[in-house]
Amino acid sequence: MDKNTRIKNVTLLGLICNIALSIIKLVIGVAGNSQAVVADAMHSFSDTSTDLVILFGIKYWTAPPDESHPYGHQKIESFITIIIGLILIFVAVGIGYNGIDSLLEGNRQKLNWLVAIGPLLSILVKELVFRKTYKVGIETHSSSVKANAWHHRTDALSSIPVLIAVVASSIHPGLAFLDQIGAIVVSAFVIKIGLQILFTSINELLDTGISNDEIAMLEKTIIQIKNVKGVHKIRTRKLASYIYIDLHLEVNGNLSVSRGHDISEEVKNTLMEYKPKIIDVMVHLEPEE
Repeated sequence: MDKNTRIKNVTLLGLICNIALSIIKLVIGVAGNSQAVVADAMHSFSDTSTDLVILFGIKYWTAPPDESHPYGHQKIESFITIIIGLILIFVAVGIGYNGIDSLLEGNRQKLNWLVAIGPLLSILVKELVFRKTYKVGIETHSSSVKANAWHHRTDALSSIPVLIAVVASSIHPGLAFLDQIGAIVVSAFVIKIGLQILFTSINELLDTGISNDEIAMLEKTIIQIKNVKGVHKIRTRKLASYIYIDLHLEVNGNLSVSRGHDISEEVKNTLMEYKPKIIDVMVHLEPEE
């Protein structure tokens, strides 16, 4: 099964689960007068939008390079991931606002313990979907799929305070305010994840390089290759979840052009095998000083 098919299949799985959970939690939340469960349902519903964004965007970011885009279309994936982050933040702000507003108004209603079925079901299902989606994201090196996986994980984790609030409120009427507190906690958690996703993708669009520790490991790997005398001026930039590298490689100045080319190709292939996220290496040959 190719990369695109795996991404589509796991995203469709998430979409189906999100739709089902949204409907179940919304019905339970409205029937049981629980703002926290309704907020949790809206969170699940927001996940459907990110699934749809990925299903739409994968057609474009996986397109091969062309004359207008010689480096490919991978940055479209970063834009898609930014949209996912913004959707998370937008939905979370609405959830938090409603929770604070209700808390200030003092709107308290005793909840039925059956309302707890919604968040409990969400925790179980969305944790399984997170694990499946994140695994595919890692194996396909897709930042948007990994971001979508964290969207599933936030739905699972955010249901925990909702479950606690609902159970406490159903046990004692005096604890009914925990329902609104649960909604506020959900919003804060989702905003945090949304901001992380947002800034990570913005850095990708700004061609941020890899860390100094990672560059040091690249240098160590290169210098161990036979006939390599030195390496410097390593520059990297991220393109969505992938990495481009250019570097200056020192070899014996008496080698033929053909032999120097073979060494540079060996360096390129070694780096790409060492770190699969590296999709291109530009080598500038120099005589050993």
